[in-house]
Amino acid sequence: MLDRPDIPFEDIKRNMQELNFINTWLGGHAITVTGVEALVNPQKTVTICEIGCGGGDNLAAIQKWCDKRNIAVAFIGIDINPHCIEVASKRLLSNTQLIESDYKEVVLETQPDIIFSSLFCHHFSDREMVKQLQWMKTNARLGFFINDLHRHKVAYYSIKVLTTLFSNSYLVKHDAPLSVARGFTKDEWLQFFNIAGINNFSIEWKWAFRWLIVFKNAEDRHSPENGKE
Repeated sequence: MLDRPDIPFEDIKRNMQELNFINTWLGGHAITVTGVEALVNPQKTVTICEIGCGGGDNLAAIQKWCDKRNIAVAFIGIDINPHCIEVASKRLLSNTQLIESDYKEVVLETQPDIIFSSLFCHHFSDREMVKQLQWMKTNARLGFFINDLHRHKVAYYSIKVLTTLFSNSYLVKHDAPLSVARGFTKDEWLQFFNIAGINNFSIEWKWAFRWLIVFKNAEDRHSPENGKE
């Protein structure tokens, strides 16, 4: 439902607030930070781009992590929803460029060091995911990472019960279980990367039922750990 253009802004805002809470307390932001840590060089200024940035909560979490480590960082946030961009513009710092667009239509003037997405991939078909992986690889200087849902029965019924009991957002109650049902398994991810012609990546299961996938744009693309946990 969140992808529909007729959802009122206040409902979207409530949805983003609850998603931020879930990401904070179920470790979603921690997984995102782990992805950044796997790619970033703390001695250099880094530019990080998120596709499907929503209200900017992921970028804010990364900013907090970088500030603690004195890492100079700039951000690019891309989202097709104007309401999300409006929310993000009110919470993010001046070092953030926000772009209201379908990510596929964005032409980045300068390659960002890192591109990532979080809870974004399950919005797309298998074919679209292959093209998305290729887009991220082409546009990221150091590499990219993905933080997304693992399709699993336990995850599906758990989030269904939790959102029914505790959520005040009809969007979260409807979309959260559906998002899990539309997530991907490890075998599916391996197939996507194989079709996309991308190796030199790692895939790791994280609590609670998430995948962290990291691609490093390295010269050695024949590491024995490619595509393994």
